[in-house]
Amino acid sequence: MTSGVQQIPLDQPFLDQKPGTSGLRKSSRQFETPHYLESFIEAILRTVPGIAGGTLVVGGDGRYGNRRAIDLIARMAAAHGVARIVTTTGGILSTPAASNLIRQRQATAGIILSASHNPGGPDGDFGVKVNGANGGPAPESLTDAIYACSQTLDGYRIHAEGTVNLDSPGHQSIGNLQIEVIDGVDDYVALMQKLFDFDQISDLLKGDFPIAFDAMHAVTGPYAKRLLEGLLGAPAGSVRNAVPLEDFGSGHPDPNLTYAHELAELLMGSDAYRFGAACDGDGDRNMILGTRCFVNPSDSLAVLTANATLVPGYAAGLSGVARSMPTSAAADVVAKELGIPCFETPTGWKFFGNLLDAGRITLCGEESFGTGSNHIREKDGLWAVLFWLNILAKRREPVAKIMAEHWSRFGRHYYSRHDYEAIASDAAHGLYNRIKEMQPSLVGQSLAGRVIATADDFAYTDPVDGSLTSGQGLRLLLDDGSRVVLRLSGTGTQGATLRVYLESYVPPSGNLDQDPQTALGDLITAIDQLAEIKSRTGMDRPTVIT
Repeated sequence: MTSGVQQIPLDQPFLDQKPGTSGLRKSSRQFETPHYLESFIEAILRTVPGIAGGTLVVGGDGRYGNRRAIDLIARMAAAHGVARIVTTTGGILSTPAASNLIRQRQATAGIILSASHNPGGPDGDFGVKVNGANGGPAPESLTDAIYACSQTLDGYRIHAEGTVNLDSPGHQSIGNLQIEVIDGVDDYVALMQKLFDFDQISDLLKGDFPIAFDAMHAVTGPYAKRLLEGLLGAPAGSVRNAVPLEDFGSGHPDPNLTYAHELAELLMGSDAYRFGAACDGDGDRNMILGTRCFVNPSDSLAVLTANATLVPGYAAGLSGVARSMPTSAAADVVAKELGIPCFETPTGWKFFGNLLDAGRITLCGEESFGTGSNHIREKDGLWAVLFWLNILAKRREPVAKIMAEHWSRFGRHYYSRHDYEAIASDAAHGLYNRIKEMQPSLVGQSLAGRVIATADDFAYTDPVDGSLTSGQGLRLLLDDGSRVVLRLSGTGTQGATLRVYLESYVPPSGNLDQDPQTALGDLITAIDQLAEIKSRTGMDRPTVIT
């Protein structure tokens, strides 16, 4: 055995290390269980092709456990013959920046340490995600193989000594492993400068255009400070909560109207700011606000699609657009008018990866506050913020006016997602399975004054590789184009989360100025009665409404 490498035996393997759509997420306490993190890293290093002699990009969102995990990964990588690790000062690396770095350095893979928008700290959550050589989330075939490996481990290999100094850029080594610590912001900023007109955005921000960006004490703080205040000239203080903290300042780094309520109140409750935005724990999600105007993520994707040619990086037009199934069909209407394809995929960014790699799409997005493009293989929060600022700089119109003009041209998809969080698992699955069993008998039945035209469990055949993905969400498609979708989330760590998606389309000639909860009121009441949500969950209202 290589000098300095230890073989640590396991009494028995951990059987609960099945990755979800965004890696393995558990409580911080669970990851601190002796040998738990080591076992999952061992399974990764044994399974990912090309590990020996390869390059790994490693970093995370700065949450509790981030630095310990980087040290551990480096020592284990050294024991498995990895040639090089590229990591960042402080171990701070946003998920989109990691995707870019994997591609730039032609890395074998990336290990991203994050539980995304979940709370952090000793009593919060931690996560480990593997990204492939294309910079995107590992395909299900690979995560299944990692899980299978984790179930049979009888031990793991680790270098006996070594720590990674993350305080400043430089080169280090553990055994034969070379470790390069870089400034994690530089490469990402350079990529953004290739896509957007920084002079035009700067001219906007230096005028009478106050903005507020909430980094939520998460990973995008250093990136936003460099971009918005440093390069683009936004006044000091425009970026709020900019210092990444291990517990995100005791907050919940999820950029929506519930958890980013302070930002929402600034924009929705006064005329002091022209534009507001927030990003989540690992920097891949975004919320967009204008003066007294909230832009739901489904509409945001549609607006970016409709205005893409105003932005230098997309001036030549789009090859296509894709959205996840629960996302509203707002982008579909725009794509049809532009004469480009629109793909409907399961939830999970990895499903966009094949389409992006094949050149079938340029933009993509999910209703869960994620949008992105072919510049990387992850959703990208700050990219979306800069995209919006570039459109605003070009059009010189308020966000609310851009939205109103968009709806008057394409119609409005009234849309909302209701999350019922931390439901007892038995109750959540009981509710879900009951509706699934009822689906065949629901076709032709009435719901909220409409007729249920289709009731199914969404399945997707990948147009690039032909793979089939089933069981992706229960759909009730109504005869007027409205729909209700139910899904159980795979990204939480406590109990189960029931997500209810509601959508109703109004053409340009219809009433475009309703509150979404009012416009969807009959659907909300109808699905609660049909699925017995209140009685089965014990919850009078959703935890989060977006």
